[in-house]
Amino acid sequence: MKILVTGTAGFIGHFTALRLLAMGHTVIGLDNINDYYDVNLKYGRLAEAGFAREQVQPLQLVQSAKYPGYQFIQASLEDKTTLDALFAEQEFDAVCNLAAQAGVRYSLQNPHAYIDSNVVGFMNILEACRHNGVKNLSYASSSSVYGLNETMPFSTSHNVDHPVSLYAATKKSNELMAHTYAHLYGIHCTGLRFFTVYGPWGRPDMAPFIFTKAAFNGDTIKVFNHGKMQRDFTYIDDIVEGVVRVIENPCSGNTDWNGLNPDPASSSAPYKIYNIGNSDTVQLMDFIEAVEAAAGVEIKKEFLPIQPGDVVATYADVSDLEQDMNYRPSTPVIEGMRRTVAWYREFYRV
Repeated sequence: MKILVTGTAGFIGHFTALRLLAMGHTVIGLDNINDYYDVNLKYGRLAEAGFAREQVQPLQLVQSAKYPGYQFIQASLEDKTTLDALFAEQEFDAVCNLAAQAGVRYSLQNPHAYIDSNVVGFMNILEACRHNGVKNLSYASSSSVYGLNETMPFSTSHNVDHPVSLYAATKKSNELMAHTYAHLYGIHCTGLRFFTVYGPWGRPDMAPFIFTKAAFNGDTIKVFNHGKMQRDFTYIDDIVEGVVRVIENPCSGNTDWNGLNPDPASSSAPYKIYNIGNSDTVQLMDFIEAVEAAAGVEIKKEFLPIQPGDVVATYADVSDLEQDMNYRPSTPVIEGMRRTVAWYREFYRV
C-alpha cells in the first residue's frame, strides 16, 4: 500500500513509518516540526530515516537517502490547501494520523494550539480522505480520554464523557468526528488510545525521558501526587506492532451493534476504538527504580501534589485488541528502560 503517516518527525510516527517500510509498504511522511519540544530530536529522527536536516524544507516533498519507498514533507495538518494537493497527487491507499499537538500540561498554557492541530487538522484529514476515496484511516487517540473515570482497567466500553484536560477533549472529539465520517461516507476509521508510550527517541516532555535525563545530569525530578500514581507504561515497539496490525486490517461495521444498547467502541458503521497499553499497571516509584537500575544512579526527588489535568492511574483493558488482532503488548518495564537508557547514552554521549 501507499500510506500517508502524519507525525513522522515525532516519536510514534517515526517508528511506525520505518516498520511499514520494512513490511514493503510505500510511505509518505508529514510533520510540521514545531518547537513544542527540542527540534534537534525531531531532526535526529528524520536523519535516522534518511532525511538530512538541510534537505528538509517547508512544503517540499523530499526523498529518503536510506529508504527508496520513503518521502517526507514538512507541512501542518491545518494547511488545508497543501494537504488537499498532497492527497490528490499521491492517491493514498491508507492514512495513519499520528500528528497532533501533544501534552496534557501544555494545553493549560496554549489551548488554541490543540484546536488548530487536533480538531481543525483532523477535520482536514477526514475531508481529504472523503474527497480522494481513501477508505482506510487509523488515528491516534489517547488514554487521557478516560478522564474522571475510576473503573479499572480502562475499557473501550466505558463512558468517556468527562475529560480533565483540553488535550483529552480534542482526542475525544477526534473519535466523534471519525464516527460521523465512517457513518456518512463509509471510511473505515480505527482510533487507537495509547497508554504512556516510552522508548528510544522518546518525547522529552514525558516522564521516562525526564527521569533518564535527571539520572545523568544529577537533576531533581518532580514526583507528583507524592508518587502515588500508576501508569500503563507501554514500550514503543509494542505500540507500533498494534498500529501496523490495525493499518493492515481495517475495521468493519459491527453486525451485532444495537442502537438500543450502543457499544461505545464500535458501530454499525465501519468504526472501532482500541486501547493499546501494556495492560500491567506500574507504580510510579517502581518505574523510577527501573530507570535508576538501568542508569546505575539514584535520582533526587521532590514530592509534590497532583497537577491539574493529571489522572491518578491508567490501566488498559486490551481484550478487544487481543481478540481482533491476536496481539497484546508485553515488553516489561525493566527491559524497555534498559533499551531506552542505552539509546540515551549513545545519542547524548553521556
